[in-house]
Amino acid sequence: MGDVVRAPWNGYLVTGFDACSQVLRGRNWQAPDFAWQERQDDAKRWDAIATREMTSTLARLNAPEHTCQRRSLGNLFDRSTIERLTPDVERHADRLLDELADKLRWGEADFVSTVSEQLPIHTIGSWLGLPPEDYPHILEITHNQVYAQELLPTSSELAVSAKATAQLRAYFTDLVARRRAEPRHDVLTGWIHTWDALEPDRERADEILYRLTMFVTIASLETTATLLTSMVSLLSVEPGRWAWLRSRPEHIDAAVDEVLRYDPPIHINTRIAAEDTVLAGVPIEKDSMVHVLYGAANHDPRRNPDPGAFDILRGGSHLTFGGGVHYCLGAALAKLEARTLLARMLDRFPALRTVSPPVHAPRMVFRRVTSLGVAL
Repeated sequence: MGDVVRAPWNGYLVTGFDACSQVLRGRNWQAPDFAWQERQDDAKRWDAIATREMTSTLARLNAPEHTCQRRSLGNLFDRSTIERLTPDVERHADRLLDELADKLRWGEADFVSTVSEQLPIHTIGSWLGLPPEDYPHILEITHNQVYAQELLPTSSELAVSAKATAQLRAYFTDLVARRRAEPRHDVLTGWIHTWDALEPDRERADEILYRLTMFVTIASLETTATLLTSMVSLLSVEPGRWAWLRSRPEHIDAAVDEVLRYDPPIHINTRIAAEDTVLAGVPIEKDSMVHVLYGAANHDPRRNPDPGAFDILRGGSHLTFGGGVHYCLGAALAKLEARTLLARMLDRFPALRTVSPPVHAPRMVFRRVTSLGVAL
């Protein structure tokens, strides 16, 4: 239907790779922040508690506030940080795969609950110093909170998300307070020192610290878990593909990139036109919503020929991590977890196969996978 298609509501669906890239990287496209929401005729549409809470997080901020908060985090997962984290990720992966191996001795196992949901929370949890006994609670409220980030959430979904949002605020506000009272040599303590120097108002500094810590945590969980599940599903569903990669481990990084291209964990991202403009030949008025469709962009045959084929040796490109000032903060960490887990699984489970297809939660934006049956 075209690179830019009018949506049934006040917005546009952007499907072409180049058009999506232009929106993600262009300075004249902004996140739908509070200022934009307040200018809308139907401003009450964004009054839900969970929606307003997420509008305050890094992903929904624009300059100069976005610039300030992002700089305060530094380059979260630069090369040296990834090198320091690698032994921890390897240790977590090995322990979780031990559990998977135990279950597989008795037949089938659910890969999602055993491994793919657990590796991200153990990785980010140990990095931030979260108590391991809190991991199940954090996973549960994260699953419920993301309903607020859907394109068209229902009132019942917003109610579930509102409760989860209150729980997230209580948990991470308390975490910041405890870390301030008992500093450590860790990431969160470093952020506290940074914001104490930037913001003289202690209450405002702690509010920003709560939002940053909460956002970094939940952003590291849902999407990475889906990536890990899709990776195992796509590589084991076709006979011979798993064995082929096992004999050619030098292509593991390429395999991870093809999974990211083929089935991105997030399918939709929204931006706002900062001024009247033209996108792929279509006039777009200021303040109009445009919805970047990652899956469609990644499957644009002009960028990736024969896009419906899963091809590890494709050497193509994708927009799954976004672009521009909002490029995914955790991209390097997600790829570290994926390639570490995949390398170990190929070595330990040479005959792994999928016995039931992945089951997806009924969502448009976040492609959460709730189960994937595997066996030997």
